[in-house]
Amino acid sequence: MLQYDNQAWNFFALAWLSLYLFPSWWIIKGKLYKTFIGTKDSEIGAIARTSVEKKKANELKRNAKGMKALSTGFWINLSLTVTLTIVFIYISTCIQSGGEVNTFDPYSILGLDTGADVKVIKKAYRDLSLKWHPDKNPNNPAAEATFMVVAKAYGALTDPVAKDNWEKYGNPDGKQSLEVSIGLPSFLLDTDYRNLVLMAYLIVMVGVIPFAVWKYYTDSSKYGEKDVMYDTYSWLHHSLDETTTVKSMPDTLAGCAEFRDRIMPKTPEEKTETRQILDKFKPHMQKPRYNHPVCIKGSALLHAHFTRQTDALSENLKADLNYILQRSGALIESMITVCQHQESLKTLMNGIQFSQYVTQACWLKDSNLLQLPHFTETEVAHAMKGKIGVKTLSKYLAIPDDEKKGLADFTEDQKKDVLICCNIIPDITVEAKVFVDDDEDAQVYEGDLCTVRVNITRNQLKAGEKAGQVHAPHFPFPRMEAWWIILGTKEGKIISIEKVTKPDREFKHDIKFLAPREGTYVFDLHVMSNAYIGLDQKESIELNTLDASALPAYKIHPDDAELDDEPTLFEEMMSANVEEDSDDEDDDDSDDDDDDDDKPADAIKELSAQERKKQELQKRRQAAAGDDSDDDSSVEEVYAD
Repeated sequence: MLQYDNQAWNFFALAWLSLYLFPSWWIIKGKLYKTFIGTKDSEIGAIARTSVEKKKANELKRNAKGMKALSTGFWINLSLTVTLTIVFIYISTCIQSGGEVNTFDPYSILGLDTGADVKVIKKAYRDLSLKWHPDKNPNNPAAEATFMVVAKAYGALTDPVAKDNWEKYGNPDGKQSLEVSIGLPSFLLDTDYRNLVLMAYLIVMVGVIPFAVWKYYTDSSKYGEKDVMYDTYSWLHHSLDETTTVKSMPDTLAGCAEFRDRIMPKTPEEKTETRQILDKFKPHMQKPRYNHPVCIKGSALLHAHFTRQTDALSENLKADLNYILQRSGALIESMITVCQHQESLKTLMNGIQFSQYVTQACWLKDSNLLQLPHFTETEVAHAMKGKIGVKTLSKYLAIPDDEKKGLADFTEDQKKDVLICCNIIPDITVEAKVFVDDDEDAQVYEGDLCTVRVNITRNQLKAGEKAGQVHAPHFPFPRMEAWWIILGTKEGKIISIEKVTKPDREFKHDIKFLAPREGTYVFDLHVMSNAYIGLDQKESIELNTLDASALPAYKIHPDDAELDDEPTLFEEMMSANVEEDSDDEDDDDSDDDDDDDDKPADAIKELSAQERKKQELQKRRQAAAGDDSDDDSSVEEVYAD
């Protein structure tokens, strides 16, 4: 007997709420723990190894810890979770006060105490039947259902058979194989709420669910590899070519689709701010390639970063610049990927150098010694003077600490910062060799699978130490050290490029390619840093390839030669069918065996089954190869005739 059961609905609602509430509270607890207690500074990159990194570390802590680290999505989820938790508690209270899930209790249905006499039962039935009779409640399914339940309850208390069934099986109709109740609230049967329920159903099924699916699809379909928008890839294919230089790449980065809504000047105040920063940094910029507000504003903000004048920006402009810098890593790697597809080696290397400038907040004409803490143009000029003066960072690192120039006007703490930074910046040694795997001959022949093994050693690290975070105090986000390993030809063709992020003191990287035609080739191996300027190295790799025809003759081992004579699986299956046919023929000719025994000894001998099998295989091989007319025996016979 079907009944609308409010208690069953309560349990059903609690079950669904639990599916959301328990995971949600677990996530909220973990987020709060990580935000206020459980997150280490090293996990968010808030490491201050030198005094110039303290400002960056404090800013990272402020953004990754405390109330500021909690996003809008977190607060929305928290509000929804708290609201649903209140609903959960209310439903739990209703269950406790309402008793168990609805069961058939005739006394309870009639509003009587257990054990009431017949007169009281009849009076209660008469009152309730008059109240819920369908004639008095037209078009009211709930009243009709209640009337039927009241009648069933009355029968269970007055009919001996029905009463016996109820006492034994809990149902006046006797033992039931299945009891079903509808786990929905009873108000759904009320005609007053019919339109409301139908409207809610239409809104959810026709509005909310299709909109959620459409929103998810449209958002996810905008992004490709590395969470970069497809519009950005189209823009990069359009703006990058073989003639693109490092100086024009700020315009390219600023024009990416990820920034078009965020940094577009909309209000008059924003347009005024854009003109002001453009006037200030225009001497450092080349003539804009694209006369679009997003490209112009983004390029001006990047040049404020390159010239280390971000303190002159307003808070809104700083936020826009940080938005660009935070996404610059993935976008510059996408630029490199596009250059790889275009076979533009020079532009690809320019993209890697652009990544170095973005990380260190330097620009083309700046000395790479400005990557050292506290160094200004004055210290750079002093370091470049004299016999041991140097112009590059790699040479400066090679000078002993007590002979390093440019530190005369520094305090002890500033000198300590410089020396610490010199121990952080990688000093690498690159070794490369070419070989062919599993080859007894040391020569390289056309078509061989060649391997270029690049061994890189970080000399500044001790055994067991690992490379850590890049020293970049002007870049507001943490960045780990990595190396781009590129193998290309003198003509600019890219053979291989890969970003290696291994932090070990010594590591190797293998590049595999097929040996070209016979000749002498010289390849360029570039090892470029993803974050430091002036540390890139270039090696030349010479490869001599011989003609494949000069390979020594391959000698077949006798055992392998015997294997060639063995039939294949297909041939064995076919020969099995032939053998079965030959057995049938033997049975047909069994009556003539005695006559064959009387034949003379020099008569033609009948072939055995094995010999017939061998002949059949030979015929199939000849037919497959089409060599029936080229058989040596036939040639010899024709010549003899």
